[in-house]
Amino acid sequence: MINERIKSKEVRLIDDEGVNHGVIKTSEALSMAIAKDLDLVIVSPDQEPPVAKILDYGKYKFESEKRAKDARKKQHTVELKEVKMRYKIDTHDYDVKVKNIKKFLLAGNKVKIMVMLKGREIQHTNLAFDLIKRITEDLQDENYILEKKASMEGKNAVMIIGPVGAS
Repeated sequence: MINERIKSKEVRLIDDEGVNHGVIKTSEALSMAIAKDLDLVIVSPDQEPPVAKILDYGKYKFESEKRAKDARKKQHTVELKEVKMRYKIDTHDYDVKVKNIKKFLLAGNKVKIMVMLKGREIQHTNLAFDLIKRITEDLQDENYILEKKASMEGKNAVMIIGPVGAS
């Protein structure tokens, strides 16, 4: 049983039906719990006197773990989505890529926009930066934060944007 861990002489007691009994002796609260065949559990130890409840500890533990699991399930983790393209991209392909970027931002994810340059195309970095600038102009109506300005990483022009509120 959990009851042996209570070191305080008095507790503020709430019984299994939710009735507040006020401040009573720990031994009295313990005998009430034993009479109902339940446990006396400290739910707020930092109070003076600590708050104790009469309840079924196994059921209490199960429900608290279930609540924590549901909270983790509803939590959204921000992912870094990557959108790759070449600077010679066709207009329809470009529109699809911009649509995907908007979808990722709406879902709350960060987006890494990468314009790849191959071979001698490295001489045309200005065209890659022009494409990134065009993307930012097409995303004007979207709500985003510039995480990393456009820069060269090897043979790729890269920019990272994220949704407002995600860090």
